[in-house]
Amino acid sequence: MRAALEVADIFRRCGPQYRQSHAGGLSRAQRRAMSAIELCRTAALGGHVEQCHACAHQRITYNSCRHRACPKCQSLARAQWLEHRQAELLPGVEYFHVVFTLPEPIAALAWQNKRVLYDI
Repeated sequence: MRAALEVADIFRRCGPQYRQSHAGGLSRAQRRAMSAIELCRTAALGGHVEQCHACAHQRITYNSCRHRACPKCQSLARAQWLEHRQAELLPGVEYFHVVFTLPEPIAALAWQNKRVLYDI
């Protein structure tokens, strides 16, 4: 069975060419996110050795990048967020997830009053 393709694999394979051809359109934050994802859980970030106390089997585990855009690092946080959101749902009610952009004047107010706005 073939291993699942990950975002990091795509970034490692195509990232350098993509960054070169889109150099003017990528922000510093976007380039840093790509780089963090490429390096996540590789020897480049260092690691440690785990050892079983029963059989002394050793396994090298590489450190993660902990970047907020990294799908590997944020999978647990994403799962917990989904679990909390599901706990808020009413049983037997159909829901739709809607994303929208607020007009500039309202967005500024919302930014300063996130809890109040999101609880509405």
